Amino acid sequence: MNAGPAFERLVDLVARLRAPDGCPWDREQTLESMRRWLLEETHEVLEAIDAGDADAHRAELGDLLFQVVFQAQLQAEAGRFDVSGVCDAIVDKMVRRHPHVFGDADPGDRDAVRRAWAESKRREGRASALDGVPRGLPALARAERLGGKAANVGFDWSDTAGVIAKIDEEHAELRDAMAAGDADAVAHELGDYLFSLVNLCRHLGVDPEAALQGTNRRFEQRFRALEAGVEADGHRVADLDEAELERRWQAVKKVLEGAG
Repeated sequence: MNAGPAFERLVDLVARLRAPDGCPWDREQTLESMRRWLLEETHEVLEAIDAGDADAHRAELGDLLFQVVFQAQLQAEAGRFDVSGVCDAIVDKMVRRHPHVFGDADPGDRDAVRRAWAESKRREGRASALDGVPRGLPALARAERLGGKAANVGFDWSDTAGVIAKIDEEHAELRDAMAAGDADAVAHELGDYLFSLVNLCRHLGVDPEAALQGTNRRFEQRFRALEAGVEADGHRVADLDEAELERRWQAVKKVLEGAG
């Protein structure tokens, strides 16, 4: 595989779009205006992965790569860096952080590699093990990354039993806050409870975002089916009591699970 010519073609394309006689819309773009497109393209890549659609994945990765090259072009025009600097920086960093691949270090097991990775970042000047976790990440993803960063330097439970005990502790504290009717304490304890659940996901090797997205999809499918059934019987969901809704919900689940 020789990606050079294809990559150069993309770089030349972006430069042409930004040229004085290029595209008026592209010439108006700034780093700030491109933020929304970067986020949108990232989510579209994730959707293609979830769908298992290789053609869509290829197309969406292209859209995301375009965003990277476009931002590098904006920085090049400002005299700060260009796309070759981006490529060199990431290659240099990956080589530096993989001495067990590109040097003579003993790779050891996965935990040893993880500790070496954390130590490499510390030598790069990071003041805290938690540095490098973007504050703009969605809360679920940021919780996972923060827990993982702390675990890299040994701040973690040795097994899932410790995590589950922490979940039980946070659950009890949440119930106490609810019983006290303290809204601020309830919000605080709910956050702690969610953070502990994310740590359990990490210990079990489950992506919390993917797990929640799966639940969202199942809920939507089941609710739409329940809604359709209720309307077919001449009712509205709001007209039914809790017991009837639960009966119908369980019936819908059984049907859909059987169909799957």
